[in-house]
Amino acid sequence: MLKKFALSALLVAMASQSWAENLTVISFGGTNKDAQDKAFYKPFQASGKGVIEAGEYNGEMARIRAMVQTGQVGWDVVEVEGPELLRGCNEGLFETLDWKKLGNQADFVKGSVSECGAGIFVWSTVLAYNANKLQQAPKSWADFWDVKNYPGKRALRKSAKFTLEIALLADGVKREDVYKVLATPAGVDRAFKKLDQIKSNIQWWESGAQPLQWLVAGDVVMTSAYNGRVAVAQKEKPGINIVWKDGLYDLDSWAIVKGSKHKAVAEQFIAFANQPENQKVFAENIAYGPTNSKTTALLSPAVSNNLPTAPDNLAQSVQVDTEFWIDHGEELEQRFNAWAAQK
Repeated sequence: MLKKFALSALLVAMASQSWAENLTVISFGGTNKDAQDKAFYKPFQASGKGVIEAGEYNGEMARIRAMVQTGQVGWDVVEVEGPELLRGCNEGLFETLDWKKLGNQADFVKGSVSECGAGIFVWSTVLAYNANKLQQAPKSWADFWDVKNYPGKRALRKSAKFTLEIALLADGVKREDVYKVLATPAGVDRAFKKLDQIKSNIQWWESGAQPLQWLVAGDVVMTSAYNGRVAVAQKEKPGINIVWKDGLYDLDSWAIVKGSKHKAVAEQFIAFANQPENQKVFAENIAYGPTNSKTTALLSPAVSNNLPTAPDNLAQSVQVDTEFWIDHGEELEQRFNAWAAQK
């Protein structure tokens, strides 16, 4: 009797699996994808709502554009960064989301609810330092510029984006005014003038791994860095610390490719990934902040306090203005590259 029952249950499970639609979900891979697999893909598939076919890419919008333009849409849900989400939505490459199906908009962090995107996680560019190499702990970007009291090499990202904002914050511009100031010629000049002050003390990083490698090795005493990278380094090297004050936060989002043949299941998947209990698992596996604010209460203080979305951390951070960088990025990057090339 028990064998018959077990066989029946197995057949039912197999039948439901065979009837479930395949959903192709594309993300950026690495530890990010591993965390998504644990938090979203496997639990969603176990619920019987769909079979996840997980893939990865490097954010190539040309591939998505080609699918939509030819009508050969092979992807359903994609992870996108802020600029690509905005451009793709404007170009009609993504479906308009019905938030009535995805969750209560009031529960989500600012910036994670948009016309075509649902925020997956929040990440931040922060000040990281090696306490073993300093007599006192820096508390702000102003301290980053103080080479007298905090001697040693520093590192900054070799780009206008993030670096110009940091320069203005170090020069005393209020968080809420950063992009207003940077939108003016005088504000841009002010940022570059501030960078001039410590140019000879800077090592420029281009990949996210570099600043932490230098920090751990003692090549630099402090750096701008992605918080997720810092969290990994903290496990390997005691004394690597974060200053959350005036961090720059941004989001990655889910979007549904226009013309997806599995739109209804895609909406169910995003709604599933939006739930606090699933975002909790994600945050426990990678140091990115949940977009659903109700998730924080489910996390241990040891985990939540080290995320960009911890209330104290988020309150003293600046949201990266994606529209600003779409409008001004090319000209500012050209000026930055010319400035950086000068000795």
